[in-house]
Amino acid sequence: MKESSPTNLEDVKKSFFHLLAVITQEEKVNGRYIRCLVKWGIQLGVDIDDLKNLEKVASDIPSQKSSRLAALYHLVYMIYLDRVVEDIELEVASWYAEKLGFDQGLVGDLFKSIATERYDENSIQDVKKEVDDFLKLHNL
Repeated sequence: MKESSPTNLEDVKKSFFHLLAVITQEEKVNGRYIRCLVKWGIQLGVDIDDLKNLEKVASDIPSQKSSRLAALYHLVYMIYLDRVVEDIELEVASWYAEKLGFDQGLVGDLFKSIATERYDENSIQDVKKEVDDFLKLHNL
């Protein structure tokens, strides 16, 4: 993550680990998803100490709808940061959205929201407010 953003790197990393925890609970995992996770881990600077805490994060997967949406928002934000969005990244994010109890189409809506953020009059300063507004707007 090279550019500064209103989204905290630790929040993005936490969402990455939530995704990692969810995917490791699956009986069978698509190998392309693993390659995507490795790429994201490298981009986030994940190290061995981070991986040692995976079990702790696995028990801390968000339960409230707004927290689950925030986790998905951070993942989508991370995907968008390099401005190169690969189909597999969208596939993983959509899979994760479904695992969090959302429609897969929500990922596209989040991307639109994040991509237009820089053109909005007010940049996003508070992810929680953005997520709450997004929930209201989409009747979630």
